[in-house]
Amino acid sequence: MELSEHIKTANVEDVTLKRPFHPALRGTLCVTSHHLLFSDRKDEASWQLLILLRNIDAIEKSVENLFGYPRAVGSSGTITIKCKDLLVLQLEIPGMEECLNIASSIEALSSLESVTEMYPFFYRPSHLTLQGPWGLSSMEQYYKQTERLWDRWRVSTVNSDYSVCPSYPSAVIVPREVADDMLIRSARFRQGGRFPVLSYCHHRNGMVIMRSSQPLTGANKKRCKEDELLLQAVIDGSELGYVIDLRSAQQAQQARMTGGGFESKSCYSHWKRIHRHHERGKVVQESLIKLVEACSDPSHSVDRWLSKLENSKWLSHVHSALSTAGLVVECVERDGHSVLVHGSEGTDNTLLVSSLAQLILDPASRTVTGFLCLLEREWIQAGHPFQQRCAHSAYSHARLKQECPSFLLLLDCVWQVWRQFPLALEFSEALLLRLAQEAYASNYGTFLCNSEQERCAAGVKENTHCLLQSLLKPDIEEQYLNPLYEPTDLAIWPSVHPQSLQLWTGLFLRWTEYAQNMVEAREEVWSIVKEHRERAGPDQTNNTLSTHCETLTPFENLMDELTIL
Repeated sequence: MELSEHIKTANVEDVTLKRPFHPALRGTLCVTSHHLLFSDRKDEASWQLLILLRNIDAIEKSVENLFGYPRAVGSSGTITIKCKDLLVLQLEIPGMEECLNIASSIEALSSLESVTEMYPFFYRPSHLTLQGPWGLSSMEQYYKQTERLWDRWRVSTVNSDYSVCPSYPSAVIVPREVADDMLIRSARFRQGGRFPVLSYCHHRNGMVIMRSSQPLTGANKKRCKEDELLLQAVIDGSELGYVIDLRSAQQAQQARMTGGGFESKSCYSHWKRIHRHHERGKVVQESLIKLVEACSDPSHSVDRWLSKLENSKWLSHVHSALSTAGLVVECVERDGHSVLVHGSEGTDNTLLVSSLAQLILDPASRTVTGFLCLLEREWIQAGHPFQQRCAHSAYSHARLKQECPSFLLLLDCVWQVWRQFPLALEFSEALLLRLAQEAYASNYGTFLCNSEQERCAAGVKENTHCLLQSLLKPDIEEQYLNPLYEPTDLAIWPSVHPQSLQLWTGLFLRWTEYAQNMVEAREEVWSIVKEHRERAGPDQTNNTLSTHCETLTPFENLMDELTIL
């Protein structure tokens, strides 16, 4: 079926548009295969509003004459559009039939299932080309750039045809002494074939963070000697490693009854298991829905607002992720031990914790390029199922069990770190907001599909542009730089005390008057900092900011100081 066949009414005149921060406009509404366009005709050269249909999460329609009675003079309908980036707008459309046709077209075109029909396959900006490599780095390139891996680790292409693990990339980093046939047997013993692979090697002591899925020990306590030898190869016989299991001990025991399980002390004698309970899947999705519902109603009293915020439990998930990442960092940085992180499938919370641990530990991951490479390596290449998890946001009435805002939770945790350590990260909040939006609806192919295997089968790399490459173009990257950035080789330790974690207002209150005022204030602060740097020169400015960097001053204190300037 051609995309145009979904369009029952392409244009409607005299439509009234209502959206946040703007007066109501009357103009022409146009539906195309991938966009919703609105113009008030004051300026023929530009549209007043352009929305990617993929960004629409839900629509609600209210029309007259729904039951077949003669059409009344002046009948009309209202369509409320709720977007995945949490924007809500209204369209008042003259004519019942036109209103229903527009609503039907939006519903069909905003929920296309075929990847190759989505807009990234049609997006062709003049400043980008499909020629050349796609993405920022491969696992082979990461290995070549990380000299500390060369002695004990190697790149394995055992998964080159994706037959060993469908969700892993074609190349992974594993202990040098472990042969590929051992990896194959270990994969059969791990859920989804996700055998332990290297995620990060600490630049100071050589300890590593690895990730995998749960072992399939089952009720009979099955063993896999190859899996045991693989983990033994990670550490010397005299060393101790930690398995951070992202389930409670009770959940791990229950998993054994359905074929899953955990590493037993007798079989993995040099590994100590620690359980840290993390909610996942539907629970986290429902938490997002409750939070957005609370943020969308400005009529709440203070008590009601605080109660709804608490009941959403969103900040509890943020706390769990940051505290577990801190535990991983403590094992690697302070105690000098290697860590294996896993939950059940190893595609959500596992990636969340391993990514945050690297952000805390690794100075390179706190630059713009390093952070984007981290996301590419730990989420895109590592098999986070973006298409399933980000099919809907907080407004959709269709609830699929695969949906879960794991990536959004990561970005919120990174924002918490950025807010507490405003000098330590080279990128600003604007980059996090851009990534949050792109994960759910994008012109680019970066977040399409659920794995590297699926992207290869759909021809994503050959036929779409890469978001991460686009973000690093100098004129674009400048928009996302943090003017306060001062590099430090130290690990940064975010506080997880309840008082330290705050609602990400830039995202969840983005379309409120409060957020707009904060954006204006933040822009003014940044302009003051830039002007100060230009007057003082780089040396004097760096000395001033170094004082803050050494003490890792929380964001509020620095904002207070800048306000005085």
